[in-house]
Amino acid sequence: MTEPSQRLEAALSAFDEANAADPNIVKAEGREWPKELLYARQMSARMERFVPDASEALKLAARCQHIRRWEIPRDAYPRDRVGYLKWRTELKHMHARIAGEILEEAGYDEDMIARVQSLLKKERLKSDPEAQTLEDVVCLVFLENWFADFAKQHDPDKVVDIVAKTWKKMSPAGHEAALAMAHKLPGDALALVQRALGG
Repeated sequence: MTEPSQRLEAALSAFDEANAADPNIVKAEGREWPKELLYARQMSARMERFVPDASEALKLAARCQHIRRWEIPRDAYPRDRVGYLKWRTELKHMHARIAGEILEEAGYDEDMIARVQSLLKKERLKSDPEAQTLEDVVCLVFLENWFADFAKQHDPDKVVDIVAKTWKKMSPAGHEAALAMAHKLPGDALALVQRALGG
């Protein structure tokens, strides 16, 4: 029988291998990365800082949050609210399916697989503390690593609206962590965050 630590490492490595196939390449930390592999590593690193004693299910869900996301591109759906929600729903189900296959291969039982899939699908966001923690980490990773470039590419009013909606999804602990890192944002990006928060 596989040892728990070996099982975790096997699953994380398999998640990384799946995300390393991303054809979208980004630059960070002085090198080029497949985009979703970089994102997965950022999720694990932020989870470790935000909740050092995170459960195994949370560690797994953080690492596979966007697994093989490029396979369902946003452009495959209409550029409206309905299209966006349908895209996000399809992504959640795909992520849960692929994660489940990898976790089963790594030796996890049905209960752990179902737990990770539930977290990925955000099934009980406001009543499940771990689902809320995962959502906080998602928001923090976006703010820390992706927000500045995102803000440059979109209408300021739209960005302000997105930040305001994102803020509502976060817990008080998430708010505290976000505010602690916000001052590191470039001036234009920081101004949009301050505007969204009424500051």
